[in-house]
Amino acid sequence: METLSIQPSVTLPEFIRMEELKHPEATSDLTSVLLNIALGTKIASRGVARAGLASMLGLTGGTNVQGESVQKLDEYCDQVFGAILGRSGEVISMVSEERETLFAANEGTARSKYVVAFDPLDGSSNIDVNVSIGTIWGIYKRKSSGAAVDPFDTQDFYQVGRKQYAAGYCIYGSSTMFVYSTGDGVNGFTLDPTIGEFVLTHPQMRMPTEGSIYSCNEGNSLGWEPSIREFINQMRNRAYSARYVGSLVADFHRTLLKGGIYLYPGDQKNPKGKLRLLYECSPMAFIAEQAGGAASNGSAPILDILPTGIHERTPLYIGSTSLIAELESLVRG
Repeated sequence: METLSIQPSVTLPEFIRMEELKHPEATSDLTSVLLNIALGTKIASRGVARAGLASMLGLTGGTNVQGESVQKLDEYCDQVFGAILGRSGEVISMVSEERETLFAANEGTARSKYVVAFDPLDGSSNIDVNVSIGTIWGIYKRKSSGAAVDPFDTQDFYQVGRKQYAAGYCIYGSSTMFVYSTGDGVNGFTLDPTIGEFVLTHPQMRMPTEGSIYSCNEGNSLGWEPSIREFINQMRNRAYSARYVGSLVADFHRTLLKGGIYLYPGDQKNPKGKLRLLYECSPMAFIAEQAGGAASNGSAPILDILPTGIHERTPLYIGSTSLIAELESLVRG
């Protein structure tokens, strides 16, 4: 009788621990933070899937620091990640899109090594219409030290994106995917609801060097710089396809898989655009570069920009290297 050979899927916890073993100097601290984020995304995914049944659709009636209306799911996911990361013991403080200032981790101590910046639920405007949304996060090693550590020291977050120890996102769509990098390539995991665990489905993800899709909100184009409008005209003339979801996570995820370029320029109303450097652009730029792509503000790599405020905004151009180079050339004139 022939014996069946069954190769079980590699789960996210297994993968993270296997990666840790490749680096003898590594400790379990970062592993703990990554696994806590993964747990948060599973809870958030459940909340997103049950939002209509659990009366979590719609607005809370409040506004966040960005002046944007807060959705009930925004608030829910912010509380989920704040609580889970706060009790890990490895994080001293956090920044969230939904909070005006940074906030201390409940169980953070002088021994806690990391700070985390996150957008708990990207794509809020798409929540009520059942379009893919997600979570974005970046982990930094804190700069402060000593027994008298201040969990409210913003300097821990004022580091260039290249200093991220890990970054990633989770997309809640037809399936829930967890994509992350610790600086050694990008790997994607899909949530298997039958076992309640993320399994490796997209190992060593690579962004195509060119692609044939451009993604932007052309409704804002009248306020863009002429060089950006010229770039979009060139895309049309070359028969590039236009695709725009309106959730950074969803638009970037497509760009990562299929190549092309995502653009969110500044305009006359918002000269620096609307995307936040610390917890939206830098994590995505980290993923893009690790997958062989590029990310720029039009004149400099996103990962080289030093934040001066926790909610600082920046224009974002992210995608295939050839297209980013073309765009930068036009911007420079």
